[in-house]
Amino acid sequence: MVCGGFTCSKNALCSLNVVYMLVGLLLIGVAAWGKGFGLVSSIHIIGGVIAVGFFLLLISIVGLIGAIHHHQVLLFFYMVILFIVFLFQFGVSCSCLAMNPGQQEVLLSKAWGIVDNKTRIDLETQLNCCGLFKNATSQSSFDTDWALCPAVCKTTNDCVTCGVQMLNHATEALKILGGVGLFFSFTEILGVWLAVRYRNQKDPRANPSAFL
Repeated sequence: MVCGGFTCSKNALCSLNVVYMLVGLLLIGVAAWGKGFGLVSSIHIIGGVIAVGFFLLLISIVGLIGAIHHHQVLLFFYMVILFIVFLFQFGVSCSCLAMNPGQQEVLLSKAWGIVDNKTRIDLETQLNCCGLFKNATSQSSFDTDWALCPAVCKTTNDCVTCGVQMLNHATEALKILGGVGLFFSFTEILGVWLAVRYRNQKDPRANPSAFL
């Protein structure tokens, strides 16, 4: 059968969902590995990564079952949800690629204010830094972070702030995240297109007089 027919569309959609399933399992595995080795102890970060991996795994299972059985309802919900995910991921990826250093600093400050002390201590230990930014507007917060800071550099009093450390790598990290996210967003629109095409094709093994 030529490519573009029923069997080809079915195999392509199944293969794409297997890839999504592997990515979901990878996210869950990486989160568990990071927790097991003590790299990040915050339940919010671990929970967020696991939630994304579980959601992607769930969507891929729905798409895979729908593709195998040519299930009209499952394929409909699959392509609607995947299109919503595409819109969200495309917007976030473009924002990552367009973010300038000033916006990165504001984002880091907001994120630092949200996370708990345990996560801050983890970051300070890993990056060997203390506090986020040392300026007039955040001096009291910086003093608190400095008092709790467990970094080795504190003993020699030559610590740089974690904000400076993060900003040094933030641009590169955002480009990688934005690029990878943009790439996967286009695979999601491909999945939507395949689901729509496959859903409207007649199964050659089915009853020719049956309603599609």
